[in-house]
Amino acid sequence: MIEPRNSFVIFVVNTGSTSTKLSLFRDTTVESSETFRHSEHELNQYDRLWDQFDFRFGIAVGWLKTQSAQISAAVGIGGLLKPLPGGTYSVNDAMIADARADLQGEHASNLSCAIVEEIGREHGCPAFVVDPASVDEFGPLARYSGHPLIKRKSLSHALNIHTAARTAAETIGKDLADTNFVISHLGGGISISPVKGGRIVDANDASSDGPFSPERTGGLPLQQFIDICFSGDYTRQEIRKMVMGKGGLLAYLGTNSAREVEMRAEGGDVRAREIYQAMAYQIAKEIGAMATVLNGKIDAIVLTGGLAGSIMLTEWIRERVGFIARILVYPGEDEMRSLALGALRVLQGKEKALEY
Repeated sequence: MIEPRNSFVIFVVNTGSTSTKLSLFRDTTVESSETFRHSEHELNQYDRLWDQFDFRFGIAVGWLKTQSAQISAAVGIGGLLKPLPGGTYSVNDAMIADARADLQGEHASNLSCAIVEEIGREHGCPAFVVDPASVDEFGPLARYSGHPLIKRKSLSHALNIHTAARTAAETIGKDLADTNFVISHLGGGISISPVKGGRIVDANDASSDGPFSPERTGGLPLQQFIDICFSGDYTRQEIRKMVMGKGGLLAYLGTNSAREVEMRAEGGDVRAREIYQAMAYQIAKEIGAMATVLNGKIDAIVLTGGLAGSIMLTEWIRERVGFIARILVYPGEDEMRSLALGALRVLQGKEKALEY
């Protein structure tokens, strides 16, 4: 049992595809933070993701030494682990084994749990991950796809969605357990989720379903897509990249920068405006669909993530879904703070750490 005390120092590690983000929090206040960018040349030295471990671990340890801090906990972003309920999890051998096996896919976030476990052991403090992308709170009906060979998976931006749900509950003055929200994480990938009592009861898989995004296709017309897959013009890897990495705004307009697209639209580029508006249209359609999961009983529709900072985009969405419920907009996603707060809730005894 972790004993409550006046103040906790939390070391946060977030390993992204081309960056390693590090922060020190004292309770809810960030005291120091730095992002290390990794060039393509730098990462191409490593054949496999896990070959990067010593490189990334060395960055984390070296930076922490410069802070001269006695840490109370180390917390990392959760990777593509096994399906599990949301919450703060103690890192253990089973988690690290699944992360190393790239259980649900290879992603740099898989590295974080092993990094914080090593650091926690060195500093004699607990190591956690919070709300990994594999959080699964679906009901049975949400798992059906339309064919028994394919099962719908729960893979979403769970960390930011859960944080947005807590913030929205505070905004409207209700206990989280008594709330119904449709929450839209709008970023490089787009996750739209009905959130009931703080639980993500459904979500589009942002890697292959739902609205298109700055660099992902979202759901596609299957018959045409099957023809492309068997045309012989593309390899399996090229098809995967087409769907996730080279789709969406990038495929239509040659850029994955929503800000650039918006500037082009404001400057009179009719095609850029129509495509950007089409993205808003698809987001609104998905929000409407997810509202049905909650029987239309919605306390608020929440728009969050980096793209929620676009007034043009959010107003287009508001025009189409404002009749359903009030709209709350929380631009950006503060993953580092969300991770720190997840660890802090355990350290303060407000929640119990879950076992993987």
